[in-house]
Amino acid sequence: MNLEEYYKQYLKLHKNKNCRRMHVLGQLVTLSFVIAVCVAAFIYSSKYIILLLITPFIVYPFAWFGHFYFEKNKPAAFTEPIKAKICDWKMLYDIIKGKIKL
Repeated sequence: MNLEEYYKQYLKLHKNKNCRRMHVLGQLVTLSFVIAVCVAAFIYSSKYIILLLITPFIVYPFAWFGHFYFEKNKPAAFTEPIKAKICDWKMLYDIIKGKIKL
């Protein structure tokens, strides 16, 4: 399955607006974390850069809560973590563009 086909399946797992909101919240927290780590590395010490290794995992508690509590389904990251991560950002982009409603 190519990424475009996968994205269509991915969106079927994200029909609930509250689930999508949890994903957006998680991505905003992720972006804030990256900015904070970069600022800390610049101001204090470059050793803080190592914290960026956990960046891909920050969104998961938010997204998984959305799936388990609102969607009542299994997150896509359980089966295709890389494609799911790409589709997370694609969905955020589509939300920002207004293609997907919150």
